[in-house]
Amino acid sequence: MMFAVAMTFIDQTIVSIAAPDIVRELGLSASGMQWVVNAYLLALAAFFALGGRLADLYGPRRLVVIGTMVFVISSVLCGCVPKGDGAQAWLIGFRAVQGLGAALLFPAALAVVVAVFPPERRGRALALFFGLSGALTAIGPLLGGWLTAGWTWRAVFWVNVPVAVVALALTAWAHIADRRRPGTLDVPGAALMAIGMGLSVLGFQQAWSWGWDSAATWGCIAGGLVILLVFVRYEQRVRNPLIDLRVFRDRAFTMDAAVLFFAMLAFVPLFFFASVYAQVSLSASPNQAALFLLYFFAGFAIASQWGGRILDKQGARPALKLGTVVGAVGFALWAGKLTDLSMHDQWPYAALAGAGIGFILAPASTDAVNRAIGPSYGEVTGITQTVRNYAASVGLAVFGTILTHVTNTNVTNTLEARGLPSNVADDVAHGVTESITGNGDSSTPTGSGAVATATRNAMNAIRMDFAEANQWVFYGMAIALGVGFLCALRHPGGRAVTSQDADQEERTPGRTPTAPQP
Repeated sequence: MMFAVAMTFIDQTIVSIAAPDIVRELGLSASGMQWVVNAYLLALAAFFALGGRLADLYGPRRLVVIGTMVFVISSVLCGCVPKGDGAQAWLIGFRAVQGLGAALLFPAALAVVVAVFPPERRGRALALFFGLSGALTAIGPLLGGWLTAGWTWRAVFWVNVPVAVVALALTAWAHIADRRRPGTLDVPGAALMAIGMGLSVLGFQQAWSWGWDSAATWGCIAGGLVILLVFVRYEQRVRNPLIDLRVFRDRAFTMDAAVLFFAMLAFVPLFFFASVYAQVSLSASPNQAALFLLYFFAGFAIASQWGGRILDKQGARPALKLGTVVGAVGFALWAGKLTDLSMHDQWPYAALAGAGIGFILAPASTDAVNRAIGPSYGEVTGITQTVRNYAASVGLAVFGTILTHVTNTNVTNTLEARGLPSNVADDVAHGVTESITGNGDSSTPTGSGAVATATRNAMNAIRMDFAEANQWVFYGMAIALGVGFLCALRHPGGRAVTSQDADQEERTPGRTPTAPQP
């Protein structure tokens, strides 16, 4: 199962490093390139709960196989995108199908793992499972840089083919039992969730192009949130809901989900913004940009296993408090170092930020899964992973809008200081912002005119402008983790008592079953 989900997490970040080559060959717009990254995350969030419910209804093994097939076929088609006017729509569309495949695959795979391990061993097993997922998210840029530099950017999609073949072979060899639960599929609920999430993220994503004063921007954001509210009300009345909202009566589960949301606002978007920052402000190659992210991964990997041990011994609350504090401090210190334009000077703070996220993800995810209602691990996993991926989509959209706005303002001021008229400086700054915030292209402008000359002479200053704009993003990530700390304080603590624990107590002779503790 770990092998099966490997593809889904690598693809969250692998495309970021290959973005400049994709844009140059296919001629994508900057917003189009961001949608290539975000379409996957958004589809993953919108359909994750559906995948969890399908795993319950039809059996996890079947969903693992179907999800793997959908994922790998769409991966091949992403790599085969033709050049021309339809390239952008083709790539974004099949990236969304990839997200659908991942949404079918991952909750089913996790349901298998949960069913195999008894409660007393599940904490460490799931810590390894979720720790691997985070590690593979971090490895994505490394693999993407190596494949892009050594072969072609299309290989970042084709690499999923051999992984899928091995995953399917291992799934067949493992002889996984398909345990089904009775019920029906909540199609209206799935539609409401997908539309609500899609509209809200669309508004955030397009705010740079449409403007924050645009009715379309706020219409999408408000409309999406209203539809999500309608979804919640609908789920409370339907007999077989897509998401059993009763689980949110458990305050610990609600706080787990809240901490995950604020942590994921920073986690996945970081890989996109840090890789583009490295290529633009630090003039790094794709491979060097990928290595830059290794500092973050080192802290994450160590803290993930440590967080799993804290969960097993003390419950989730201490790990969540520690992780949010360490992460907020790490991102804040890292933001302050971005304008030094030195990769070497930033590594301690990148590692500290990674450690903060590492302390959070496995304990929060595992504690939430252990608080499942009855045997419905597929549903509960669907909820937590929906929260995680929706937060990643929102984070990418919101921080992307902040980055482009601040970059445009900074570059405009820089060009005006070099003698360009205000209206000309704004037009040039808009083009520069589009070129560097969407795909990391920092190529020097050519030509002998006054505008080209002024822009060319300002390139070093523009790299600093971009670094200063990224500071806003990283400080925003620190604030998100600070809010996560406030949520962690409201976590009641203690260890979850699962349905398996209760069953074991009932089977123990002479022992009176105890009620689940907070």
